[in-house]
Amino acid sequence: MPTRITACFQALRSRGEKALIPYLTAGDPNLETTFEALQVLDQSGADLIELGVPYSDPLADGPVIQAAASRALRRGVTLGAILQGLQGLSLQAPLILFTYYNPIYQLGIPTFVQQLRWAGCAGLVVPDLPLEEAEPLREATQAEGIDLILLVAPTSPPERMRRIAQHSSGFVYLVSTTGVTGERSTLEQRLPALLQQLRQSTSLPIGVGFGISTPEQARQIALWGADAAIVGSAFVQRLTRAPTPAQGLQQIAYFCRDLKAALQGVGTLHL
Repeated sequence: MPTRITACFQALRSRGEKALIPYLTAGDPNLETTFEALQVLDQSGADLIELGVPYSDPLADGPVIQAAASRALRRGVTLGAILQGLQGLSLQAPLILFTYYNPIYQLGIPTFVQQLRWAGCAGLVVPDLPLEEAEPLREATQAEGIDLILLVAPTSPPERMRRIAQHSSGFVYLVSTTGVTGERSTLEQRLPALLQQLRQSTSLPIGVGFGISTPEQARQIALWGADAAIVGSAFVQRLTRAPTPAQGLQQIAYFCRDLKAALQGVGTLHL
């Protein structure tokens, strides 16, 4: 039986669509707004949604998401509170939790994965977990029908890229550029070649993230062959820099619809 993420990509493929995956930082501006924002995105065209757990040393995150995580931590937002709050939500879009490994280690893999399932999460991204240490978590998530989505860096040699793709599930997360997350005015010129190289290593869908911040950029990466556009900092900014939470929710709804519209008519996903 396919996982929820696999089923989502299969449904998109049948409609000839590419996937939009917005990212939010949990707890910024507050958890109540986060849970409202997840529902807004779910109703505004998001195909999957990625939710980041605030962490004190987020090495892969750029200044926008780092600042959001710092604000959330100052308000006392915890992994436990996030997972507990998610239990009350009903989302159509599969939810992917993005967390660094230390909170998982502190809880213990069995307890963490059990709570992840109770929270209704369909996938997991752990950016600081190397392939060589991922097997215990991969086995635990697989047993619960949760996809462990692994990241491929643009600096990964072809053989390592192939091995990461073999061990990923749901889709493969291709980091579009060296460095951290954040809005960028241009896309990495090596991206078409990286997509082609990764495509030769896997039949899984490929999602591209880091640096995608406009509808035009989302459409471009889809035209280059990506199956999903992952957009983070641009959503976080719109939600948290609005004068009020209500205006922030309205802004991310408009932005989500614009991004999804830009992905229409690009072509069929590779599965």
